[in-house]
Amino acid sequence: MRVPSHYDMRIQPIDFILENNLGFVEGCIVKYICRYDQKGGDEDLKKIKHYCDILLERSSNASIS
Repeated sequence: MRVPSHYDMRIQPIDFILENNLGFVEGCIVKYICRYDQKGGDEDLKKIKHYCDILLERSSNASIS
């Protein structure tokens, strides 16, 4: 499989995500943090923040229940 240049890493994000059974939101965070400085820049950092906000909201709601 051809690896995009913005994922030029020893361990590919998809492999890390699958091997660790991460959920969708956590997987997105891994994907964007691994590529932000090579591809998406500030937009990827904003996406990371967005997904972290989702996790925080879910965590807060779970502790209320």
